[in-house]
Amino acid sequence: MPAYKRILLKLSGEALMGDDAYGINRATIVRMVREIQDVTALGCEVAVVIGGGNIFRGVAGGSVGMDRATADYMGMLATVMNSLALADTMRQEGMTARVMSAIAIEQVVEPYVRPKALQYLEEGKIVVFAAGTGNPFFTTDTAAALRGAEIGAQVVLKATKVDGVYSADPNKDAMATRYSTISFDKVIAMNLQVMDATAFALCRDQKLPIKVFSIFKPGALKRVVMGEDEGTLVHV
Repeated sequence: MPAYKRILLKLSGEALMGDDAYGINRATIVRMVREIQDVTALGCEVAVVIGGGNIFRGVAGGSVGMDRATADYMGMLATVMNSLALADTMRQEGMTARVMSAIAIEQVVEPYVRPKALQYLEEGKIVVFAAGTGNPFFTTDTAAALRGAEIGAQVVLKATKVDGVYSADPNKDAMATRYSTISFDKVIAMNLQVMDATAFALCRDQKLPIKVFSIFKPGALKRVVMGEDEGTLVHV
C-alpha cells in the first residue's frame, strides 16, 4: 500500500535535459514518465508541476537587461512547452494526462480550474500544472506549494539532483550526512536551501510536508511513495 494517496511532484526543467546542454532529452523524459507510471500503478493520484529552465536557459543570455516580469512570462511559456512534452510522452506510454495552464492559452491547453483538476485526479488521470502560478516574481517551487495545498496533496515531492537534505554540501564535505526527517524550523535555523522562501513558508503554514529526493536514482520515486527511507522528509 502506498504511504500517500495524492502527491504533487515538482520536477525542474533541467531534469529533462539529461546530459544535453538544453532542451528535452528523449530518453530522460521517457524514464521519468515510466517512474511516474510505476507510482500510478500503485493507485496513487499524481499531479506534476514542472519548471522551464531547460528551455529558458537557451534564451537566458538574451534576457539580460530585460524587464523581470517579461522574463518571468517567457519562463512560464517554457513550462507550458515542457508540460506538453511530458503529457504527450505519458500518452505514448499508455497513460492519460491533462495539462492545465495558469495563463490562458486555450487553443493549446485548458485553463487551470480547481474543481476540474480534482475531478481528473479522482478519475486516475495525471494532472500537469503549467505556467507556474500565472504571476511573475513567483517560482515554480511556489506553484508546486500552491497547487499542492489547493488539491489537498498529502506531500510535495521535490525532485532534485541530490538524494535528500544534508548537513552540508555533500559535493564539498565528505562528512556531510543525510537527514531522513527534519523540521521546517530546523531547516530555517540551519539556512538549508530546500525550496525558495515563499514556497517553503507556504508549505509550513499549510502543514504540507516536503519530501526531497533524487529523480536520477532509479526507483526512488516509488520508494518515496511507499514510505521507505528515501530522501528527506521536511515536516512541521
